[in-house]
Order: sequence, then structure tokens, then C-alpha cells
Amino acid sequence: MNELIVNNEVTIRLLAFFGILLLVAGLEAVFPRRRLRLSRWLRWRGNLGLVLLNTLVIRLLFPAALVGLALFVNEQGWGIFNYYQLPFILAVIASVIILDFVIYLQHVMVHAVPLFWRVHRVHHADLDYDVTTGSRFHPLEIILSMLIKFAAVLVLGPPVVAVIIFEVLLNGLAMFNHGNLRLPLGLDKVLRLFIVTPDMHRVHHSVHDNETNSNFGFNLSIWDRLFGTYIPQPRDGHEQMQIGIHGFEDQKQVAGLGGMLLIPFKGKVGEYAINQRNWD
Repeated sequence: MNELIVNNEVTIRLLAFFGILLLVAGLEAVFPRRRLRLSRWLRWRGNLGLVLLNTLVIRLLFPAALVGLALFVNEQGWGIFNYYQLPFILAVIASVIILDFVIYLQHVMVHAVPLFWRVHRVHHADLDYDVTTGSRFHPLEIILSMLIKFAAVLVLGPPVVAVIIFEVLLNGLAMFNHGNLRLPLGLDKVLRLFIVTPDMHRVHHSVHDNETNSNFGFNLSIWDRLFGTYIPQPRDGHEQMQIGIHGFEDQKQVAGLGGMLLIPFKGKVGEYAINQRNWD
């Protein structure tokens, strides 16, 4: 079974990506949370163009990708889970949880370091918030994220299946919690005890800097509660809150592929970067 999953990793990930993309997009059309400011065609053309570019960059720079490294690490017997033998299921669960925590820390880091915030601004500069926002990242951030995940796999030595599950969950839940979805409030309240919901993560895309620097989780919601970065609701309400970051309101700059690629090199860092904020 494990070998079957590993051999079909690319197919599994592609099916999961397009399946979740179409499902969330369909639900957005039926149960929208907010009225969109820009045309879907304009934003999707740029956001999905960025996804395609990032896929080509990763395949060019890291042909074996994360799963290939996990295979190599396990063959060499490197990492914590190869040194300390755990039951397979426990090793898989622990690996997924730890890798998710690494992504939480990475997310905090790109908000804290001004240089990394410049690159991460591409994600936050989207003027609307929907399923495609979850995959909207500058190629430089994708490369940085891949290197961090490589380091985590080298240290952990996780089962290969755990890496595949983690990657599918990361991409799938990122699309879900960036969805322009109106979930029943009771369902949202229960779900956010365990995973990040659209209403929870939407706070993170507010133009207000304290809200931008909150709710960093992508998968598990526990990290924000544990480390004091959790804000339950946006101060302006979900329907009225402004999405984006100050200084990036030009549609051509924030929605076109060329404009998005240049965002890291334009303007000042401002007070969004955590260690640049005026805490007074």
C-alpha cells in the first residue's frame, strides 16, 4: 500500500489539488461569505498563473521534491524517526503534526523578518479572498519554504507516506481556509477547535497590522491558541473588513502576474513586519 501511494504521489497530489479547487470554488459560488471586489477572471488568471510558474520552478530546482528527499533519508537511516523506532501509525501522525508546526513557525518568521515579509506580501496583497489566494505565493517564498521543509525532513526522518499526507493536507486545507465560504456559525465554532476555518484565517488577511499578525496556522488551529497569536474575529466584521495591505491597491500591480512578481522589490516594508511595528 505504501509503495502504491509513493509511486503515484504526483497523481494523488494533482487530483487532490484540482478536486479541492473545484469543490471549494463551487461552494463559494453557492455560499459566498463576502462580495468580491474584482472580477474572478482577472484574479484567477494571475493567481493560477503564479501556481503554474511555481510548479515549474520547483520541478526545475528540486526534481525529486520533498518525497524524493524523504525516500533518501529513510534509505540512509537518518533522522529522529529512524533512530527512535515508533509504531508506523504513530510515526506518521507525529510527523504530520510536527511538520505542520514547522509551517506555523515559518509563517511567523516571514512576518517577523522584514526581508521575508517583502516576499510574503505577494500573498497578502490580494484584494479579495478566495480559494486561489491559498496558492498565491511568490516563487522566492516557495523556494524558501521548500528549503525549510527539506531541513525538517532531514532532522525528522519521517515516513514517506507522512510527507505525502502532509503535502496534500497543506495544499488542500490552505485552499479550504482561504475559501470565500459562509459556514454555519455552529459548524465553524466546532471546526476551528481542530483546524483553521475560512472565518478564522480571513482575520489574518485584514489590512489592520495586528490582525495581519495573527492566526498564522494553515492546518491545525492549536498553534495560534498555544502561542497567543489567535484573534477570533475581525474588528470590522467579515463582510465589511478590508482585505489586503496598505499601499498595494492598484489592480494591475496586485492581480497581474508581472505586477505580483515585482511586489517584493517595491515600496517600504512598513509596520506590517512584526519587528518593525510601532508598539506604542
